[in-house]
Amino acid sequence: MGEMTSGKRWMSVLWSAFLVAAVLEMLVFAFVDPASLRWLNGEAIEMSARAVYSVAFFVFWAVSGVGAALALLLVRPANEINRQPPLDVPMR
Repeated sequence: MGEMTSGKRWMSVLWSAFLVAAVLEMLVFAFVDPASLRWLNGEAIEMSARAVYSVAFFVFWAVSGVGAALALLLVRPANEINRQPPLDVPMR
């Protein structure tokens, strides 16, 4: 597998997070009516349905993006993170 540039990595994170957010948006709002949403103190959310859909999508996108970025960070080799050349370990 070839080396990915930093830009390609970020685009793969953002694109996959976008797709997950879109699916999550469809699933959540298939069962939740935006007009019935309430704040934690019980007050109705005074936003249009379109605004609720938009805010929710960006929240879903951000959370999915953080998850994808963490996964990408965890699969990077240690020498890439530490910016050190790999140690040559002789074979026995």
